[in-house]
This record gives sequence, structure tokens and C-alpha cells, in this order.
Amino acid sequence: MWIIPGQNRSWVSEFILLGFSSDPTTNSILFIVFLLIYLSSVMGNGLIILLICLDTQLHTPMYFFLCILAMLDMGYVTTTLPQMLVHLLAHSQTISFAGCWMQMYVFGALGITECTFFVVMAYDRYVAICYPLHYTVILNWELCIRLAAGSLVCGFLSALLHTFFTMSLPYCGPNKVNHYFCEGPAVRSLACMDTHIIEMVDQVLSVFMLLIPISLIVTSYIYIAMAILKIKSSQARCKAFSTCASHLTVVSFFYGPGTYIYLRPNSSYSPEQDKQISLFYNAFTALLNPIVYSLRNKDIKRAFLKVMAHGRVD
Repeated sequence: MWIIPGQNRSWVSEFILLGFSSDPTTNSILFIVFLLIYLSSVMGNGLIILLICLDTQLHTPMYFFLCILAMLDMGYVTTTLPQMLVHLLAHSQTISFAGCWMQMYVFGALGITECTFFVVMAYDRYVAICYPLHYTVILNWELCIRLAAGSLVCGFLSALLHTFFTMSLPYCGPNKVNHYFCEGPAVRSLACMDTHIIEMVDQVLSVFMLLIPISLIVTSYIYIAMAILKIKSSQARCKAFSTCASHLTVVSFFYGPGTYIYLRPNSSYSPEQDKQISLFYNAFTALLNPIVYSLRNKDIKRAFLKVMAHGRVD
């Protein structure tokens, strides 16, 4: 800890991440489990990126957005799991104040970007199903790039505000964070001042970052459902629904736990429960996305079989 000159007070210079367990045997088992989850997530999302880049038939707005989602998932899970894996085996579980600040910021930025980006992907499905003949005209490459860039800017600027509110609080001990990474609510609970106002501001920001995207996604799918019901062919209806089912699945796994963590009352804060729930929108969503999109997507499977058969995609 740093000692503040002229004051009988110390300032935290590092945090200790308690993780899931202090038992070496349990930590060894958890290390193997999370290592497999991390490697599967990175390889699965990396494979999707590779296939989309190699196969010219996948150079469409839908797969462009899917490629960016895979990149976000790889960054998202890499922000937290590698450090957790090190802490599971190492005797020291410390993270510097600056490192905690950076981890919180990058994690929040990628998380908010993904929240926004799911709206973009819902808009893509809306245009594809409701205006199929004008799909490539409406979602031209210039608009696709602007939507992707806008999501990134929104995520990284919003996370800066969220991180600033949390890390500008005075931390003068204790410095043990009951979490496996520097998540806002867990770190903020260690501040040595009343954080009620900042928690209220943070919840207002969370409402905008979570409820507004959810509302836009729900609105898009209401129009999509109305358009699908107008399709006379049952085969065409099933195909249209299938293109949306994957997106709805990953959206549910991402927004469900995230909404609980960031929008529930502060009085119901439970460190142990929060650690477990955060795994869903952090580790498991990044693992689920490539599984859902590859197993349900004929184009991805076709591109994969081409690579396996010929070593390249024409």
C-alpha cells in the first residue's frame, strides 16, 4: 500500500483476487476445466473468423457481423481467463491497481460493444427477412463498417465513464476482491466511502447499456415474426426462423446473466453467486457462440468441409 503524506491513511496499490477456492486440489481441477473452456473458445471463434475470411461466399453482411462477434468474444474471454488460470496455480493472486483498472475497462468496453453489436445483428436479420430484395442495397458495406465502428466507439467511451466512477473511489483497505477478475461491483464494495450515489449513477448507465439494446432487439424480432407469419411456404418459414434462432440463443445467454448482475438492487449483492453467474456472460457465451453458429449454419459447415477436404476454400 502507498502511504499518503501528511495523513494517517494508506492507499491500496494492488488488489488480491480471491477466485473460487483456496484449496490447491480444487484449483488444479478448476485450472483444467477453465483451460479447456478458454482454448475451445479461442479455437472455435478463431476457426469461424478464418472460414469467413477464406470463403468468398461468406463475404456478406451477416457473416461480416458474425466475424466481428467472434473477435469480440475472443478478446472478451482473453481479458479475464488467462489471468485466472495463472492465479489458480500461482501462490500470488495479486493484481496491480493499474492492472485492475485496465482489466475492468477492457472487459467493460468489450461487453458494452457486444451489447450494442447484438442490436446490429438483429437489424441485419430484420432487413434480411423483411426486405430480402433490398438486403444488399440497404446493408451496403459502407453502412456495415459504420455500424461496427459505431458499436466499438459506444462501448469504449461508455466503459471509460463506468471505470472512472469505480476506480476514482478511495481504496484504503482491505484489498481482497471476492471475484476472479476486477468486476465493477466487486471492486467498488471495497471503497472506504459511501458509494450510494455512484452506484445509482452506475445503475442508470447500466439501464441504458442493457435495457435499450434489449428493447431494440425485441422490437426487431416482433417485426421479423410478423414477416415470417406472412410467408406461405412452411419450408421458407422454417428457414427464416432458423437464421434467427442462433442469434436469439446467444442473446439470451449474454443478456440474462448480465442484466441480473448490473440491474439488480445493491442490497442483493452476493459475491459467491455473482462469480458463478458472471461465468455465463464471460466464459460460456464465448464458448457457446461458435458452437451455436457452426452447428446450425450450413454455410459455415460447408466452408469447414471444403477446408478439410482441399486445405483451402475457393
